[in-house]
Amino acid sequence: MIKLACPSWEVTVYEQNADGRTFGFGVGLTPSTLQSLDEADPDSAADIRRAGHAGHGMEMRVGAGVRLPGGGNIAIGRAVLLTILRTHAVRAGVRMVTAHVDLPDLEADLIVAADGVRSGVREKLAPEFRAQVELDDALYLWAATDFALDHATFAPAHTPHGVFVVHAYPYGPDRSTFLVETDEATWRRAALDVADAHTEEGSSDERSLEYLADAFSDVLLGHRLLGNRTRWQRFATVRCGRWYHNNVALLGDAAHTAHYSIGSGTKLALEDAIALARALVGEASIAAALERYEALRRPWVERFQTIAARSHVWWKNFPRRLDLTPARLMTSYMTRAGNVTVDRFAEWHPDVVADAAAAFGGEEISAETAADPVHLANAVLGSSIPGIGRRVVDCEDVTALAVPLAESVTDPWGPEGVHVVARARGLLEAGARMLWLTGDGDRPAALSRCDLAERLRLDTGAIVGVDLPASLAADAVGALLGARADLVRFR
Repeated sequence: MIKLACPSWEVTVYEQNADGRTFGFGVGLTPSTLQSLDEADPDSAADIRRAGHAGHGMEMRVGAGVRLPGGGNIAIGRAVLLTILRTHAVRAGVRMVTAHVDLPDLEADLIVAADGVRSGVREKLAPEFRAQVELDDALYLWAATDFALDHATFAPAHTPHGVFVVHAYPYGPDRSTFLVETDEATWRRAALDVADAHTEEGSSDERSLEYLADAFSDVLLGHRLLGNRTRWQRFATVRCGRWYHNNVALLGDAAHTAHYSIGSGTKLALEDAIALARALVGEASIAAALERYEALRRPWVERFQTIAARSHVWWKNFPRRLDLTPARLMTSYMTRAGNVTVDRFAEWHPDVVADAAAAFGGEEISAETAADPVHLANAVLGSSIPGIGRRVVDCEDVTALAVPLAESVTDPWGPEGVHVVARARGLLEAGARMLWLTGDGDRPAALSRCDLAERLRLDTGAIVGVDLPASLAADAVGALLGARADLVRFR
């Protein structure tokens, strides 16, 4: 992108891995990313589209299951993607060098560090970049299998040691990515921590691959799991207060990460590259270009990180929702991060939302009703349980029963949430009949309140209500159908 934008520049890429070698398997590209590529570099985009595996749908394998048809996304093997990008870079006049280099080795007007989540450049300049890296408590493992699944597949595996969850998707005619996550207690009970400790650096954890192939035999249909230096990891959330220092700029995972459950790492890196190249053309100096690059990208990336964080905690707690009906579970999944409302989901798949509403309220509604936001809101918010309406306005009886928990909790599933759960248990032991989460604030605060309500429901078994602004009717419907809250009250 830089060479195309600035043909007179000398551009060198230092790649430490030999041609065709890379970690991981397939990556997903969304329609918005593909559109950005089409606009910025149509030749590369066309080759990526031709080589990609297009249009797989999605299946949630819980109970009777839910299957959604394919969309406009594609998946492509990492090695294939790198080959395409490398070919086009060389064609544009970029010099490619296979070597590992450090900052002192380089003399250049601009150094772009795209060296990943464990960026050596970021670590060397951590104070200047104000870098923060937070490791998750759950564990995950990237693998693949040697056949193409029909759909992107979400499925739990119940083992004697606990629950493992897979997110798998096809990325070629004979390949699928197979990503498995579990909690640390399950991992240790299965002795997979021992297997990990005995896996040599640079090798795959074959014991874990065998264990998981057996656990997910119904998904794999007798096929094996493939490793590529595959071993258990903890997701690292990377945030930097600055993305550049002097003439050194960070790009992609080196600068920021967003959880894989939202399918974002490659997307963010490619869009960073497009933005950086454009900034270099539009500004008179490197310093001004880097300032513009960060100013344009940071708000978008930080918003995406917020969405990904919500998706992350939903994915970690997926096994706790397995008692939901398939339609309610799928609705919970689709609305998990706040970027897709239940109304938008109902536009795409009204039959699923209709089934979720019927399971919630006990009365059948049509797909046509579900597809209309006003009719859906009336059907869900107007339904009732004995004595209490699910939409509660100025109801003194409910106020008397409610125990307000007005909290400003930024991480409902973290330590702050633990504190609130402890308080709630004390209130319930003292005779409270239900819990009510009050509060004001913007939409992110309201969504966090709904997430906290779900945690209280799961951890205490209590009936939990939540206050929401009247403007968030769609979020109220999503919270009820997705079992985040039992009751809502508009303020």
